[in-house]
Amino acid sequence: MNEACLYIVSTPIGNLGDITARAVDVLGSVDVIAAEDTRHTARLLNHLGIRKPLLACHEHNERDRSAQIVAKMAAGESIALVSDAGTPLISDPGYFLVATVREAGYRVVPVPGACALIAALSVSGLPSDRFFFEGFLPAKSVARRKRLQALSGFEHTWIFYESTHRIEETLMDMVEVLGAERDIVIARELTKTFETVLAGRVGECLAQVKADANQKKGEFVVLVRGAESPKEGGLDEAAASLMVILLEELSLKQASQLASRITGIKKKTLYEYGLTLKNDG
Repeated sequence: MNEACLYIVSTPIGNLGDITARAVDVLGSVDVIAAEDTRHTARLLNHLGIRKPLLACHEHNERDRSAQIVAKMAAGESIALVSDAGTPLISDPGYFLVATVREAGYRVVPVPGACALIAALSVSGLPSDRFFFEGFLPAKSVARRKRLQALSGFEHTWIFYESTHRIEETLMDMVEVLGAERDIVIARELTKTFETVLAGRVGECLAQVKADANQKKGEFVVLVRGAESPKEGGLDEAAASLMVILLEELSLKQASQLASRITGIKKKTLYEYGLTLKNDG
């Protein structure tokens, strides 16, 4: 590599055969590899037959490491950033480093490859023309339910990561907030030996996870079908009924605000529907 730059290198999420030829070339050519976990990355490099200096760069030291990496680039060195698996910065460290390097005037070059959320979306059977990635939901149930409520009205597929310790509790919270009938897909251990993809209603998937201890192990990508769009010229039946009930006790402004929080539908849409009710009355 003649030019000092930072390469953002995607690595396999499980199957080592998913490393790209370009990634191997870059990892073998840079001066230093910055890794989330140097021990984990050392195993990958050993598999590839690559020997390079490793520099730990994780969420606890990223700010200090960023200054060191920029100094190395100023000396003409090229750097590759890798995470434990998949594409760096996607629910992994690296944002501060990339921003710092760009601000310092150096190139940042993507080396695309595996990404768990994209792999899961591609096999989910859920709409993929538009989607939203949440990252990880809050660890505590109260905060998690609050966030699920905020996401419940999204009209496109939404995706989040979950851990083996919380998958069952999260599914239980989803039943509570979204109801048991929302379509979801749970992609577990993608590209690994025990890869499974469960698809069905939330309640059905929860029952499957409860019934099989193996379905609680590993790393999870959960995909959720978006909410149905309100019917043209009005609201769906549930939202319309909610507005009727709320307007018996609240002002139009208060009713539309509360209904929006409950359903995820825009306040303006609910307010306009409320106006039609008052005018009809």
